[in-house]
Amino acid sequence: MITVNSAKKIKNYNALMENHKTLIQKRNMPISEGNRIYNRYENPIITAAHTPIHWRYDLSHQTNPHGLERIGINAAFNAGAIKWQGKYLLMVRVEGNDRKSFFAFAQSDNGLDNFKFWDKPFLLPQNANPDINAYDMRLVRHEDGFIYGIFCSERKDPNALKTDTSAAIANAGIIRSKDLQNWERLPDLISNSKQQRNVTLHPEFVNGKYAIYTRPQDGFIETGSGGGIGLGFIEKMTYPKVKDEVIINNKQYHTVYELKNGQGPSPLKTKEGWLHLAHGVRNTAAGLRYVLYMFMTDLNDITKVIHQPGGYFMAPNDTEIYGDVGNVLFCNGWIANEDGKVFIYYASSDTRMHVATSTIDILVDYCKNTPQDKLSTNGSVENILTLIEKNKGLY
Repeated sequence: MITVNSAKKIKNYNALMENHKTLIQKRNMPISEGNRIYNRYENPIITAAHTPIHWRYDLSHQTNPHGLERIGINAAFNAGAIKWQGKYLLMVRVEGNDRKSFFAFAQSDNGLDNFKFWDKPFLLPQNANPDINAYDMRLVRHEDGFIYGIFCSERKDPNALKTDTSAAIANAGIIRSKDLQNWERLPDLISNSKQQRNVTLHPEFVNGKYAIYTRPQDGFIETGSGGGIGLGFIEKMTYPKVKDEVIINNKQYHTVYELKNGQGPSPLKTKEGWLHLAHGVRNTAAGLRYVLYMFMTDLNDITKVIHQPGGYFMAPNDTEIYGDVGNVLFCNGWIANEDGKVFIYYASSDTRMHVATSTIDILVDYCKNTPQDKLSTNGSVENILTLIEKNKGLY
């Protein structure tokens, strides 16, 4: 027998639950790219609509008789990634309608679709100076036995005028765990830079020290005298002070990383070097344009860039270009399987998560054999002419 209250609950939420279930269970099929470097997939893997109904709706008819959404979710994007107990696990940046970002785990059996959020979002441990906003988690399994989460911790600039309610300071917050359930908050990164963003750990010790990728900058948005992908060293993560920080991959005039650039996820180890995925930013008449690019560093000297293809690796396509902050691709998570398949988890326009797949062999080939940017118009044409000459008699 259905009571009046339960009947009203079914009326209010049954269709909502069924639509959500259909969305979560949607299959995702590959779309072959003409460049054969990677495959995109038909559907976003995570959107705001993927967040659980019980996060957003008060399911009690007594306190929500009209079945209204109580807590709105604006976007789900910029996820860290890790393979854990056979599952593909994303630590998603979820942004509420209140503009606050928070983290939530979502997992999939195959890494391509059917991502389902854990029952509750992640309550971030705090230190003495609480975060006002936190986002863009990088997850890395370090050889010291811990899984580290490094994220952007944002607070209001204490030196700003009272009338300036937007001035902020960004730094790298650090947490760690051994089971993804119990997390320890460590001190925030200590460095000489006024601001730090896009920070992540190298997965191995280097000469007994922790190696950390940074992006020092003067302002919250503007790099100022900073910029570029930095590399520094930390002796103890319980006192994460960066020493010997140097820029290993700089911004460059009239390139896709002209305005600023930053490390994406931690690099992947291959037989021929470390694969890096980064984002590059340039200014246009329509605003900032974020794309992804790649480079490789030496296997034994991670300060040394050995290959860097010219141009972007991925840029927003016709459907990805639109969103909360348009014309943006951003990646802070990827997973390499033992068979060499690589899952690249990227976000489009600060709105939704996607996956693209490739292989270690293909990505190494791409980095080694794609011509470098010669930094001029004639240099670009020379690269094409060289390829034409090589292809003589083959077309």
